[in-house]
Amino acid sequence: MIINETKLIQIFCDCDDFCKIVEKFPKPKLLATSGSNPTRKPSITLSECMCIMIIYHHSGMKCFQYYYEEIVLGKKMKSYFPKVPSYNRFIELIPRTTMMLFLFVNLFRRGKSTGYYFADSKKLPVCDNLRIRSNKVFYGIAGRSKSSTGWFYGLKLFLVINPFGQVMNCFITSANMADNNYEGMKRLFKRLKGFVFADKGFISKQSFDFFYQIGLKIVTTIRSNMKNKLMPMIEKLFRMKRGIIESVNDILMTLCDIDHTRHRSPMNAFAHAYAGVAAYTYLDKIPTLFAKKMKLK
Repeated sequence: MIINETKLIQIFCDCDDFCKIVEKFPKPKLLATSGSNPTRKPSITLSECMCIMIIYHHSGMKCFQYYYEEIVLGKKMKSYFPKVPSYNRFIELIPRTTMMLFLFVNLFRRGKSTGYYFADSKKLPVCDNLRIRSNKVFYGIAGRSKSSTGWFYGLKLFLVINPFGQVMNCFITSANMADNNYEGMKRLFKRLKGFVFADKGFISKQSFDFFYQIGLKIVTTIRSNMKNKLMPMIEKLFRMKRGIIESVNDILMTLCDIDHTRHRSPMNAFAHAYAGVAAYTYLDKIPTLFAKKMKLK
């Protein structure tokens, strides 16, 4: 693996700047731990932990343990992180980055407002269907749901992007949360104005009326038992281009590796998923509907 020094420095500087900004605000508890607050001070900073995780998902590697022991602890990255702890100790530190990575993606790496957005949900299975009854790690957190490829047990990633492929909002819930859940849609489309294009799973009369009144129109396909309605040509054209978010999901699942069933801790699973989304925002080439120089009015 060849480490891109420029990209590594860029990601670390962004993480470090973000952590310094967050530290200025009062926070009751950012550590996602089940017990008392830890008193042992880590040998590396929180920004370094975030950077190491983002670089892993940005690299396209599929085994975090190999990446950490051979790359981070090896000669390639040891000079950048001289005080990096052992692999087992780093695994214990990952839950501390969960909330920070979530805020980092949704605030610091948030895309530009364009007035046109695409929304979708993506399944995140946590185990094979044959091992659902024996899975104890995600008991009470994961749920069963059905996607276009069949039933699964796990989580669900909700994502909104703009036409340039930039992430606007994202969060993870249990798989049994419906796409058109009113509270979930309020959280997903927060601070958005204009048009959002989604599939028919997001159809909800209550949500449509609420968002339309505050300046956001939800445009979806229709179900088989619904009457067809005329729509402006611009809305129809953008709805036909909704496949861009499928391309983003495919990159997140394959290159950024946020979808696998080897997690042994729910908080680590959330941290890796958000780190994967953060790594996507640093890719040199991402799906887009327009040329880079083009600006939407």
